[in-house]
Amino acid sequence: MSMDDARPNPERLLKKVQEEERHQHTGKLKIYLGAAPGVGKTYSMLEDALEQQKEGRDIIVGVAESHGRKEIDTLLNNFEQLPRQQINYHGQTLPEFDLDEALRRHPQLILIDEMAHTNAPGTRHKKRWQDIKELMDRGIDVYTTLNVQHIESLNDDVSHIIHAPVKETVPDSMMEKADTIELVDLPPEDLIKRLREGKVYFPERAELAEKHFFRKGNLTALRELALRTTAERVSSQVLLYRQGEGIQHIWPTKDKILVCVGPGPESQKLIRAAFKTASHLKAEWIAVYVDTPRYTSADEIRNDAILNLRLAEQLGAEIRVLTGSDVVSEVLRFAREQNVTEIIVWKHIRPRWKNLFHHNVSDELVRLSNEIDVYIMTGSIERPLQPAVSSHHASVPWLIYLFSFGIVGLATLINLLLYPYLATPNLVMVYLLGVVIVALFAKPIPSVITSALSVLAYDYFFVEPFYSVMVYNKLNDLFTVGIMLLVTLVISHLTITIRHQAITAKHFQQRTSALYNLSRRLSKTRGVEKLLAVGALYIEEIFNSKVLVLLPKPHQLEIAYPKGAKIKLSEKEKGVAQWSFDMGQNAGLGTDTLPASEAVYIPLLASKGPIGVLRIQPKTNELFSPEEMRLMEACANIFALSLEVDRR
Repeated sequence: MSMDDARPNPERLLKKVQEEERHQHTGKLKIYLGAAPGVGKTYSMLEDALEQQKEGRDIIVGVAESHGRKEIDTLLNNFEQLPRQQINYHGQTLPEFDLDEALRRHPQLILIDEMAHTNAPGTRHKKRWQDIKELMDRGIDVYTTLNVQHIESLNDDVSHIIHAPVKETVPDSMMEKADTIELVDLPPEDLIKRLREGKVYFPERAELAEKHFFRKGNLTALRELALRTTAERVSSQVLLYRQGEGIQHIWPTKDKILVCVGPGPESQKLIRAAFKTASHLKAEWIAVYVDTPRYTSADEIRNDAILNLRLAEQLGAEIRVLTGSDVVSEVLRFAREQNVTEIIVWKHIRPRWKNLFHHNVSDELVRLSNEIDVYIMTGSIERPLQPAVSSHHASVPWLIYLFSFGIVGLATLINLLLYPYLATPNLVMVYLLGVVIVALFAKPIPSVITSALSVLAYDYFFVEPFYSVMVYNKLNDLFTVGIMLLVTLVISHLTITIRHQAITAKHFQQRTSALYNLSRRLSKTRGVEKLLAVGALYIEEIFNSKVLVLLPKPHQLEIAYPKGAKIKLSEKEKGVAQWSFDMGQNAGLGTDTLPASEAVYIPLLASKGPIGVLRIQPKTNELFSPEEMRLMEACANIFALSLEVDRR
């Protein structure tokens, strides 16, 4: 491992510093998470706070519900309790948490029970979690309790388990703000026993709860959700710590699978195998494709790889497209960064002599993987793979090869003019310049040909015996020719790699700022026609494509941008657009729905449903990558929001 590999990731370090700066100005949040009421969340919170109060911290109780439990009341007597504000609502007086009084008192730590509680009308915030957020923003630490069924992202899962809707929820963003999530766990049998003993609800309510919510199956399923939520949180913290500290070796805290995806049909077999393995192990899995300079211009190769990635995404994988000149090093770097424990890769069986010229990716992964397990698959596939070189040849215009010959000829002509005035070894620099010029086209094979021709031309015209490829002075001239060949090949390779990285960095920078720029342009624009023009033109610019905006009319979708355009869509294309609008889903080119279309159709989703459709047709033959599709969806959402706001 190189010293560079052991260095902490600068982006992760920056994120860590920003997180630490945020904590210097905001309060910390600790959530006591349980599977159901009665597991002991409030008791654990009060006990922990009592220990800190003994150490001198200024602590008050904002809200704590004892539900008649004596042990809770006993603990509450040790704390200063904030008086509740009384809210009159439909003739009833409702006691609620007094946020203003808590801010005036400004303790170091405040205890607030039942994070998902809905406040009575007339208070500042609708939800108690919003009170907690404001307290944190004012620099006050908060301890709070939460049952797993109230987490927003788990709402549908919980509803299926308990066969009832859960109306009070807390957004996942609040879970992410928590510095600590402590699981308070109790087996279902013990919890049901506590319920029957009256330690959860009053007797009349306890009997009803046992018949519906507090059934053993429900409690077991909710307990699994709580355990999984806590485990995922801890796993995220482990990953963030490893990345921030630049730790390269794997911590096998849980299984995580990475499958190496390529353009060939064998990748589909790999993806299905990875899906089965991940399902069996209940593990996360990632599908990765490495876009190398060698294949940058091969549209067919890239499109096939993207289709394979989409298959993995359909099966539940996280998908990534990496860029780099070395597939093995990129895969292993990413695997260590993500704490991957297993890599699944395909091995192509080929004659041994070919391994002398081309490294086998699977063998290199095994050799360099260290503590990461590598699983190799091989076997017959439905159709033979086309050699990568032939695909590449097809994508390289013959003009580049002619240009390579011309550059070598021009360099030789210049050297013939300079030969009487310069020492022979100095003429090598002219050939090196020619190699760099050809390499700027980022085509490996023409660059290698240019390197070889330059060495032959130098040997033929400027090394004794002249006009022959033989070399008399083996000690000097052979050394010069050999080093020249090596240097030209290295320069060619590095030039191609740097150019590819520069193009990749430029694209990444453009897309990173795309959403910000689109939002800024739309915010300064008024009127539907102007918004359509600004948004569509910007999306055309980002994705190098032709964009149409279709808006609903009384009977069907019609082209609203470009206004007055004479473009006519076929009945098939109109059908794709209408389906996308009706279903609120992507359709067309590169998707699973009507993929034979000429363009991709993305619905403009507003708060009350689709208000139109974007038709995006690429100007090249390349399919849009998964990252580009996600960026398109984000742009479409911003576009739709601007149109909706302007119409109000």
